Amino acid sequence: MPLVTYAQTRPWARSIREVVKLKKMPPWFVDPSFSEADHGGFSNNPSLTPDEKIAIDAWVEGGALEGSKKETPKAIRRTEGWNTSPDIVIGMPKAFAIPAKKTIEYQYVILPSNFTYDRWVSQVEVRPSNFKTVHHAVVFVRPAGSPWLRELKPGEMYAPPATDRDAVRKARETQEDILAVYTPGSAAAVFPAGMAKKIPAGADIVLQLHYTALDTDATDQTEVGLVVAQEKPKMQLITLQMGRDDLAIPPGDASYRASVSGIIPGDALLVSLFPHMHMRGSAFEYAVVAPEGHIDTLLRVKPFDFLWQLTYWFKTPVPLKKGTRLRWTGWFDNSKNNPRNPDPSAEVHWGEQSWEEMMIGFFDVAIDADSDKRKFFVR
Repeated sequence: MPLVTYAQTRPWARSIREVVKLKKMPPWFVDPSFSEADHGGFSNNPSLTPDEKIAIDAWVEGGALEGSKKETPKAIRRTEGWNTSPDIVIGMPKAFAIPAKKTIEYQYVILPSNFTYDRWVSQVEVRPSNFKTVHHAVVFVRPAGSPWLRELKPGEMYAPPATDRDAVRKARETQEDILAVYTPGSAAAVFPAGMAKKIPAGADIVLQLHYTALDTDATDQTEVGLVVAQEKPKMQLITLQMGRDDLAIPPGDASYRASVSGIIPGDALLVSLFPHMHMRGSAFEYAVVAPEGHIDTLLRVKPFDFLWQLTYWFKTPVPLKKGTRLRWTGWFDNSKNNPRNPDPSAEVHWGEQSWEEMMIGFFDVAIDADSDKRKFFVR
């Protein structure tokens, strides 16, 4: 529900106080035992201060009265229906039909940008027309020379056959850059000052959509809103990822652990972290491993919440030198004590559907504006 005006907020006053007391809202899942200040903290931490919590409680106890209209904050300029004010909107040309109570394989659709020159974008917002059925959406940038999914007709939805899914996935992970990821609870991506993402001239936008069927037939027509940077940035943001696709979580295992590590191929600034797991995910940790074995933890998310998959943006980007070893670790609860566990008796493996599992640590790094993802990995 919107909570922008007093009229919208007043009916929810007691509920707001309750979820604040229970620490359910605002959503923030950094482990309380982890010191955010070690790396300067995160710029999008919405947590309330003790004084703010007291003020909410006092407001409700006092009858949740309206404040002075003269002190009402000015509304943030937004385009109708968006949380940002996009300069360019690229979307599915027609709605996709989602049949009731069916398993929907991942869908891909090619959306030509028709850009005749390079565009730099400072904000990206993914807006499904049906939030109830879109489990996630990943927005890829496919450069003009890329062969990935080149055989597809633009604007037509495509679900790769089972025999081709691994090839499609590995091609996108190693070559194509990610412009944005939409997940439950995610906000629009607003990049730090002086940083932007590049959409080269002639590039296409490729949407990967994961739909969850409802009890009744539904449709969706997702759009992507772009806010264009006013000038070429000092640094370019690229999205990288490390994960495990060999998961084998035993039945009933309450603390299954999976780690992955890799070497950063060039100097970069670590800007954000975005852990992704499914319904058995319980915790996720990002760390740097020094040559002598010392572990510097960058972020520990605990509990991981499948319904609130957040990106954590550093207030001050973390310098990473070429050759730095990164290690991501995920924990899974496949026991009956996990209320979201679809089946505690099943051995669980990697899979695209929500009742299967994933362990992916996405992360944004800032590199030279004249470089790109392919150049960054040239050793």
